[in-house]
Amino acid sequence: MASILLIDDEPAIRHAFGRAFRAPAFHLQSAATIAEGLGILGDTDNFDVVILDIHLPDSQGLHGFERVHSLAPKVPIILITGHGTTDLAIEAIKRGAYEYLLKPLELDTLRDLVARACASRRLQDAPTIAAEPETEATGDALVGRCPAMQEVYKAIGRVAPTDATVLILGASGTGKELVARAIVHHSRRSAGPFLAINCAAIPEALLESELFGHERGSFTGADRRRVGRFEQCDGGTLFLDEVGDMTPLTQTKVLRVLQEQKFERVGGSETIHTNVRIIAATNADLEKLVAAGQFRADLYYRLNVFTVRLPALADRLDDLDLLTSYFIRRFSRELGMTCPIVPAETLAALKRYPWPGNVRELQSVLKQSLLHLRGSVLLPEFLPSLAGVATPAALDDSASYWDRFVTARIAASSNLIYDEAMAIMEREVITRVLRATEGNQVQAAKMLGITRGSLRTKIRLYKISIGRTIWSEDEQDDQQTTNS
Repeated sequence: MASILLIDDEPAIRHAFGRAFRAPAFHLQSAATIAEGLGILGDTDNFDVVILDIHLPDSQGLHGFERVHSLAPKVPIILITGHGTTDLAIEAIKRGAYEYLLKPLELDTLRDLVARACASRRLQDAPTIAAEPETEATGDALVGRCPAMQEVYKAIGRVAPTDATVLILGASGTGKELVARAIVHHSRRSAGPFLAINCAAIPEALLESELFGHERGSFTGADRRRVGRFEQCDGGTLFLDEVGDMTPLTQTKVLRVLQEQKFERVGGSETIHTNVRIIAATNADLEKLVAAGQFRADLYYRLNVFTVRLPALADRLDDLDLLTSYFIRRFSRELGMTCPIVPAETLAALKRYPWPGNVRELQSVLKQSLLHLRGSVLLPEFLPSLAGVATPAALDDSASYWDRFVTARIAASSNLIYDEAMAIMEREVITRVLRATEGNQVQAAKMLGITRGSLRTKIRLYKISIGRTIWSEDEQDDQQTTNS
């Protein structure tokens, strides 16, 4: 039974709520003023949700919200008003209101919202799977306890005290620069300069100058001497990211620095000696590039003195709880928010996704979810679109898709297979009907056999965009366009 407290001075509203939220499914108590509502809250804090009118005889604006929130900080508060403003809506959500609705209220929308708020309230008292990381969430850090990451830590420990050249291999977003920084931190060169350069991000014509510097007049636009990264890093460490993208000429000059620790600036004849440790990284298969003649074999052997291989996030899902906890704490602090609870179903949704963008993509998803958060529980609905979580690329091949989906969910020991499957199907059906009606929600609701308010709620829930193209954010491969 869901316990609801309604604070509204309009008898008609209280009567409508009494009809909409009846026993035994609901236990509804009503108050006409903030004082009366606070008196009820003072007797018990076991309410699942509070629905509060902003304009009351003894309270205007967000004053009443602040009093209720301070007395029952864990209870989701849904604010309602007949005279809302943009600033008031923004400020309400900013201060922690679960939702902000304008009168007249749509029953289907309200019921759905109350159900989600009640679920959020119950989850606050449920244990969370996410482990608390030992690292303080103040910046980037290597986080993980899986066997593959333990091997990475051991490798860092073995190579850091030496001056050996290191090659870090891993897909984009796995944290190659973090590993490089960890090596430097534990090395004899920790007090020296550390510079990182992405060889793929700098145009070919400028990369050589960036690395080795140039003399004035050496090319058009060279109006002064430039000191390159190798020279700046004397006595320290230079991190060459995406080293597989270097041009053949730059590869030749880097090889010479590795062999002799000397070079010349572009357009210069003076030989410059340097003492630099090289840490290189790439997401490319350098052995294949060598075989194809696109990367110098001798440079590959020079770089590949000690190799650290980083696992993809999909191969270390045992660390996902720990990573999620770490990044949620870190981003909550950065955004000035209270750190939310991450329930088991949210973690399960994250684990269903293949994470092609690895840890970098996880960071982006979690930060976006905090910006969409309502209340103090990070429910799956607040996650941005994760196309690989639970959406068939095309239901035209539905038998194959559902076979893979059910097999994967059984393997993951899911207890929500029916609900997950129904959510996928509902999203797909609604999206297709909206396309068929060219975005006409009245017509679509009639075809679906639901109210327009219920359809709008589901459009928001499934993040279905309606414009010149009608699509669910969870679709990427089978978007179909339709006229608005």
